[in-house]
Amino acid sequence: MIQVAQASKTPVSCRQLSNYPTRITHHYKMQLLPFHDPKLLEAGCDEAGRGCLAGPVFAAAVILPKNFEHKLLNDSKQLSENQRSMLRYVIEKEALAWAVAAVSAAEIDEINILKASFLAMHRALDALKLRPEALLIDGNRFVPYLNTPHSCVVKGDGKYASIAAASVLAKTWRDEAMQGLHLQFPHYKWAENKGYPTKAHRQAIREQGPSPWHRRTFQLLPVDEQLSLF
Repeated sequence: MIQVAQASKTPVSCRQLSNYPTRITHHYKMQLLPFHDPKLLEAGCDEAGRGCLAGPVFAAAVILPKNFEHKLLNDSKQLSENQRSMLRYVIEKEALAWAVAAVSAAEIDEINILKASFLAMHRALDALKLRPEALLIDGNRFVPYLNTPHSCVVKGDGKYASIAAASVLAKTWRDEAMQGLHLQFPHYKWAENKGYPTKAHRQAIREQGPSPWHRRTFQLLPVDEQLSLF
């Protein structure tokens, strides 16, 4: 497990692949690219749960075969729950290597959500059974991982297959974790909202107060109500 101190370094802007090449299918729909550099073993990285009020932030790292294709693979936010579940099975079966890791709500409060997201990615990379030669990171910033070259891709989960696959794993694993926490704290309705700031979630915080899984450094309620929570 990577030390918090390593992931708490200042995130840096990285080389962004904004003008990425595209392939167009005969249906005029953009097809995800299988890799950026065909000569390198690339891992795609993405996270899930940054904007939640409760629960861990999850991240995944995925190395796909160069010839991997699946007609449903896309940014996990564009998929239904059933599609994500099916893709999770396919990705975990077909990937050359994959790993999922989490950073707890308490750690998020200690180091902030941005650093926690990078820490989750580092932990996932640590757990890969293969060492990637390059990283494709969803977003515009990243804390460098060891000496591995990385490139940031804004909205990369809709551009590169490995990042899309990582988004699916991070999302499905986190949703599963929140469903488990829902059994302990059913009044927050985490099985439905997964910890995001829905109206029902915030109403439950008003009535029940925050749980041990809430992120205390987040604005759980409007500012004029926040002080009464703690």
